[in-house]
Amino acid sequence: MPSEIEQLYETDFYAWTRVQARELRRLARARWNGPLDLKHLAIEVADMGSEVLHGMESQLERIIEHLLKLQHSPTREPRAGWKASVRQARREIGRRMTPTLARKLRRSLPRHWAAGRDEARQALLDHGEAEAADRVPEICPYEFDQLLKLDWYPQPPAA
Repeated sequence: MPSEIEQLYETDFYAWTRVQARELRRLARARWNGPLDLKHLAIEVADMGSEVLHGMESQLERIIEHLLKLQHSPTREPRAGWKASVRQARREIGRRMTPTLARKLRRSLPRHWAAGRDEARQALLDHGEAEAADRVPEICPYEFDQLLKLDWYPQPPAA
């Protein structure tokens, strides 16, 4: 039977890295007398979890950017490429999603919305689609679960 910490490693890697880094720092403060560089190990373990989180945040921003272009751009191409990008990002997030990461992503959605929105608006402006860029909403109209649902896309602009 796996221990609680082994189970956490299997089910929520990000949370596991946080627990392990905290325990390594605790041992370092207690002046554990062993051959390990506890201070730097704690930093590296925490960074492993942070890298997973940052990768998921980047994928979420890519999803937002391409969903906004799909919804607001009047162009017919490269819609297939935007959809493919959204599917790939959703799959990548799905492979790494844990309860802890889901909570963090939900809480930070406004920040990722702003970043993805800015990228979408700039891309639309760069392609001469100022009217489409102006239609991009300030506040996220999508539900968090919609952003990650493999087969969900917003309605495109009326032709």
